[in-house]
Amino acid sequence: MTIRVLVADDQEMIRSAYAMILGSQPDMTVVAEAADGATAVDLARRLRPDVCLLDIRMPELDGLEATRLLAGPQTPDPLNVVIATTFDLDEYVYRALRNGACGFLLKDCTPALLTEAVRAAATGTSLISPAITVRLLSHMTRPEGADRALRREPARAAGRLPEPLTARELDVVGLVAQGRTNDEIAAELHVTLSTVKTHLGNAQRKLAARNRVEIAAWAWENGL
Repeated sequence: MTIRVLVADDQEMIRSAYAMILGSQPDMTVVAEAADGATAVDLARRLRPDVCLLDIRMPELDGLEATRLLAGPQTPDPLNVVIATTFDLDEYVYRALRNGACGFLLKDCTPALLTEAVRAAATGTSLISPAITVRLLSHMTRPEGADRALRREPARAAGRLPEPLTARELDVVGLVAQGRTNDEIAAELHVTLSTVKTHLGNAQRKLAARNRVEIAAWAWENGL
């Protein structure tokens, strides 16, 4: 299967670089490019690409609002959106995740990470660099005092869910938020890989999370 990608960025040089990298992959093709968010949304709705790679700061319509329109909770048939940002401290990334983005990366990432993120998004997952995920999410926690208070009661946050997380599911979610892979979680908890996947799937369902990144965001938000 060929992964069809839409690239949106207000800088022509960035669009060209992305198109060259993705177009060189045997399983990818760039079906459209856009220099602003409004055009990106229009093209995405008409062409239905497998992945939309969006910049945050664009004219007409920024990438955050474009993400909400293409992948938000109220979208009947959401698309897979990956957000690219210049700043690893960009607070807007949190909004991008809440608006439905299934992954994000930094513009200075390697070509290998870019293609990895696109392939992951095409399957509805977010297998991007754990280090990037943790670094960005760590800057989205509450002020230090509030964060300490939350960390004393992570189980209470889990208990407020319609279907509470089990203790082992909390363990898995906490390790996901630290950027651990499934293999690393299995080794640390001394369980099988299939057991980790089961706990992770249950947690994703209970949290109503679309992907691994949203699970990590919930964990950081609630002090795990």
